[in-house]
Amino acid sequence: MSNPEQDARQTIDQLLRGAGWQVCDAAAVNIHAARGVAVREFPLKPGHGFADYLLYVDGKAAGVIEAKKQGVTLSGVEVQAKKYMEGLPPGLPAWHNPLPFAYQSTGVETRFTNGLDPEPRARPVFAFHRPELLAEWLGDASGSGGTGMAQVADTRGRYGVAGRTVLERLRHMPPLHPEGLWPAQITAIRNLERSLRENRPHALIQMATGSGKTFTAISFIYRLLRFAGARRVLFLVDRGNLADQTLKEFQQYASPYNNFKFSEEFIVQRLSSNTIDQTARVCICTIQRLYAMLKGRDLPEELEDASVDHLDGLFKRPEPIEYNPAIPIESFDVIVTDECHRSIYNLWAQVLEYFDATLIGLTATPSKQTFGFFHQNLVMECNHDMAVADGVNVNYDVYRIRTRITEGGSKVEAGYSVQIQERETRKKRWEQLDDDFSYDPNQLDRDVVAPDQIRTIIRAFRDKLFTEIFPGRTWVPKTLIFAKDDAHAENIVEILREEFGKGNAFAQKITYRSTGAKPKDLINAFRTDLVSLVRFAMHQDNELVPFPERVNANFKTWLVGAAPRREKPFTAELNRPGKPSGWNSRPIGLSRRRWASI
Repeated sequence: MSNPEQDARQTIDQLLRGAGWQVCDAAAVNIHAARGVAVREFPLKPGHGFADYLLYVDGKAAGVIEAKKQGVTLSGVEVQAKKYMEGLPPGLPAWHNPLPFAYQSTGVETRFTNGLDPEPRARPVFAFHRPELLAEWLGDASGSGGTGMAQVADTRGRYGVAGRTVLERLRHMPPLHPEGLWPAQITAIRNLERSLRENRPHALIQMATGSGKTFTAISFIYRLLRFAGARRVLFLVDRGNLADQTLKEFQQYASPYNNFKFSEEFIVQRLSSNTIDQTARVCICTIQRLYAMLKGRDLPEELEDASVDHLDGLFKRPEPIEYNPAIPIESFDVIVTDECHRSIYNLWAQVLEYFDATLIGLTATPSKQTFGFFHQNLVMECNHDMAVADGVNVNYDVYRIRTRITEGGSKVEAGYSVQIQERETRKKRWEQLDDDFSYDPNQLDRDVVAPDQIRTIIRAFRDKLFTEIFPGRTWVPKTLIFAKDDAHAENIVEILREEFGKGNAFAQKITYRSTGAKPKDLINAFRTDLVSLVRFAMHQDNELVPFPERVNANFKTWLVGAAPRREKPFTAELNRPGKPSGWNSRPIGLSRRRWASI
């Protein structure tokens, strides 16, 4: 019959070995056998019992592990672990007395307290830290300097007290240089640093699209690396083209404290393989690649540019993550998630929770899930109206086209024949309905497609373009159409070309399935092409791709709807100026434009 506590210790042994610790019994201990040695059942001084595990780092005692059977809640075990930390027999080599590090673990759940922090607080961790990290922390605390600290020693000499840990150094940060920052960015950085000083593990920054979220992030990342001694930061996105754009912004960032560019001062790695550059201080990565790395698998190139919600096969339902010795939990001190889709906070949350890191979210439109994941710690709120009031963004007009089908769905009567298309092969066949088929707006262009619905909307846009939307113009401005998926975008492109009487170059599609040219190259062509055409129908699942601000008009359409009869549009409304009323009215870019919401 199995012993639950013994089973837990076997799991703990495996986790320790995976993290680079040598595990042995007290009777056969050699504290110099490896850099990190975990000694089972170590006898302490009288009245303190036996430590389930005593941790030696570089030949000196550094911490303890209190083991419990699975299912035991661990916060109540902290007192017992503290007793072990204070019970080291006299004469034994130790880094500090009491010992600085304490773990409580069931093998399934583990908590860790860093006694070097000001006001030490236990936190959940996925597994155990490697002994090299504890040695680095201990070296920093003793003044000898660890690998992470050596790179920022010059700055702390100029800007104040060093501190033993990142949390302590956060309390001695130099003043923020506000030059080149909008008021909202200044507030966001100051509020975030206050949250970090308070040891808040999650923080959320809400800033309108176009108001400088990425620049804000790079600014606080720079300060965390330079002044707080953060070892490495992960900048997480959900598509490859966003990672490429983010890398460029890091490379262009100029430090307000010296004359160097960010990438001249710190190595920035755009992860395009499964290997983390150990000298990199910033890694830019998609969440799907990070998941593949943790699972020890290669990521097909086409999945790098796929939105998380549209990953299929292996990534449709991510498998549980287990400890990967090649990527220890301490790989990153800070993780910044930039507009990763809401699914990152459910099925994909395990990727973030694997690392022992502070999580900082950037978003323009937070959902309830987002607020909950970041512990309702909203350190900055700057929506579009606020950004307009501050002169950061410009306002926009909303031109809304309504259709009956879009608002209320429809029904196809029994006896009619309908065309059915297979999703994977796009093979079509006709079937006659035996029963009435009703559908609601949520099914349009997902489960039900009728080109006549799309055609009606495109015609309304075409006919009103030069009279109501852009009165007086004679040419079609650059226009973006956001579709629901790749198949929906395919239908839009075909109908656009036909209704405007133009060729292939007039309307082009960018999705992660585009071939012949990379999506980022097509986006750049859209940015620089002087020909003003409806260039692209795009699928990005509700998340707006950050197109350059030079785009002078954006036509956002929810081309949702299909009808078994000719569809007629409702009357169109033009709201201007001021706050738009309508559905999903979000701006992109910094230039004045019209926004059509269908």
